[in-house]
Amino acid sequence: MNKDQVQSILLNELKFSPETIKKLQTFHDELLNYNKNYNLIANSTIDDIWSRHILDSAQIIKYIDFNDNESLSDIGSGAGFPGMIIAIFNSNHSFHVKLYEKSKVKCDFLLLIKNKLSINCDIYDDYYQYHNIDANYITFRAFKKLGEIMKISREIVKVNHKLIILKGKNAVNELNNLQPKVNYKYELQNSITDQESKIIIMDVKN
Repeated sequence: MNKDQVQSILLNELKFSPETIKKLQTFHDELLNYNKNYNLIANSTIDDIWSRHILDSAQIIKYIDFNDNESLSDIGSGAGFPGMIIAIFNSNHSFHVKLYEKSKVKCDFLLLIKNKLSINCDIYDDYYQYHNIDANYITFRAFKKLGEIMKISREIVKVNHKLIILKGKNAVNELNNLQPKVNYKYELQNSITDQESKIIIMDVKN
């Protein structure tokens, strides 16, 4: 999927505004520049950032209600996927987006983007374990296995919340291997960027 195709989906299906598309272009260009000196994303994905990273992250906004006084925490944000893409899309200043990333290099990049584009988000440059997370939505991409994510969800997040997890072809196996005592219900959605990948959306009662 090329850049024009991705931008058409962002505008027409996911309802990004022309202004946010311009911000995504700046984000894309800064990511390329930063990646020349630091390993933010794999070199094999550099020519496909719009589809592999930006659209892959953006697709999950369909499962988020950007309501007043609610929040989203992105755990292990890396170079901003999906957290920074969600923050760029979000136009409600009463909806709080929080990014947690332990790598100083990646946090420096996230801060650069936040300041350059005037993005409304909070960035935490330490381990997520050091925080009490009380978000309504928790997102994960290219993080740990589902069992570990569920453990984080139960032990650190202290309120009822929705998990949105971008997973590869092992999503179904990981779901089947969850402990049956875990209190959850979920739906499984197909990714629009990879026919083998899935999005797990899970309501967790704490």
